[in-house]
Amino acid sequence: MTEITEYITNDFKAIDSQDTIADVQDFFNDLHFSHFPVIEEGIYIGSIAADDIVTFENKKKIADYRFTLEGFFVRTNTIWLDVLEIFAKNHTNLVPVLDENNKYVGYYEIEDIMRFFHETPFLKEPGGIIIVKKGVLDYSMGQITQIVESNNGKLLGLFISEADVESVQVTMKITLGAMNEIIQTFRRYNYEIISEHQEDNYINNLKERSDYLDKYLNI
Repeated sequence: MTEITEYITNDFKAIDSQDTIADVQDFFNDLHFSHFPVIEEGIYIGSIAADDIVTFENKKKIADYRFTLEGFFVRTNTIWLDVLEIFAKNHTNLVPVLDENNKYVGYYEIEDIMRFFHETPFLKEPGGIIIVKKGVLDYSMGQITQIVESNNGKLLGLFISEADVESVQVTMKITLGAMNEIIQTFRRYNYEIISEHQEDNYINNLKERSDYLDKYLNI
């Protein structure tokens, strides 16, 4: 699989703190970036937001507005999940990349990172998706893994897809194993099944028919 660092790009050079606001406004007008990195004497000092720069005086320099720069970045050794988190937390489509010596080396674009994500086994390999829900104090990633593997399933990946103060939803992708047995085991451990499954619906339909037959025979 491709290394995420292969997606670091320098298609456009970083903005210099001595560049004029007018020039940078033109830059953003021509491109789709929400932010872009700013350097001063070769050192990354933050990212300027496209939404902010439209409000600045065009005759001034970026350095005059350095207090508005946002300081987010990742390093060349940051794993792709943490890179995605930085994108999400900062509502950006571009993240600067620094090396271990804090030297600016380029940037990631969200389209490239999503392309990388689509190449991971979690999305690329065939398998089934199960989404479960449980109390925030009651769920256990270890227990979830054990339930899947005890039914001869193999996890391609799992993550918390929703969370609030009371509960969490965990999305997992599973290859191998009998999906219905896995689903029923989750229920026995008091996990609510959020996703819909053909096998599960079949079992539920059989139960509904059985309950109806019992009720009919007892009339």
